[in-house]
Amino acid sequence: MAIVLLLRHGHSTANADGVLAGWTEGVGLTDTGRDQAARAAERLSALTVVRAVSSPLQRCRETASLAVPGLQVASDERLGECHYGAWTGRRLADAAKDPLWRVIQDDPAAATFPTSPAHRGESLGEMAERVVAGVRALDAEVEQGHGTGAVWLAVSHGDPIKAVVAESVGAGVSGLQRVRIDPGSLTAVQVTATRMVLLASNTHAGDLSALVARPAEHEAGDSTVGGGAG
Repeated sequence: MAIVLLLRHGHSTANADGVLAGWTEGVGLTDTGRDQAARAAERLSALTVVRAVSSPLQRCRETASLAVPGLQVASDERLGECHYGAWTGRRLADAAKDPLWRVIQDDPAAATFPTSPAHRGESLGEMAERVVAGVRALDAEVEQGHGTGAVWLAVSHGDPIKAVVAESVGAGVSGLQRVRIDPGSLTAVQVTATRMVLLASNTHAGDLSALVARPAEHEAGDSTVGGGAG
């Protein structure tokens, strides 16, 4: 029942070029991305973040080092980007003309990226299962080590964070494309024994303290009837 803050990496060189980076090496942050990570650091500084875990990819590791400079950041492949296979490095403008694009948009649970000699492919369903299971496992470790009120940080990518949000609202991978996660944004999710609960999504500014407050009047996995008193 700890709370995870999911930070999407800042604006990257691949974002600037309009290409799908996937697991390509050497994709780092732009100046804009570094500014976004610095803003995230300001927001996180008011909290006690007990652990930070990052995707192993450079753009996430750079973001993590700027966002939580006082913490040692672990690397975990379960938080890594979707394996886009033959789409890796492809310009998004060109990808939008591929028939697979419509499958990704309209029926993401049926979308699988084709493997290439250089890059393995993965379905969006496999990606979502990997990331959600990873977040659950890491959250359990945090709770065991730091208690149920602990807050920890996961630095990841757009589609993986979208998968966690979709899971937390009960939409699953079918609802993946109904979620927006911008570079440098922070999303708050509480992981309980029964379900994930979305506390806030795609936030760019503001005090995070209220987002990580635990309900006192009912079980953490429940939602207040009527919406709560604020």
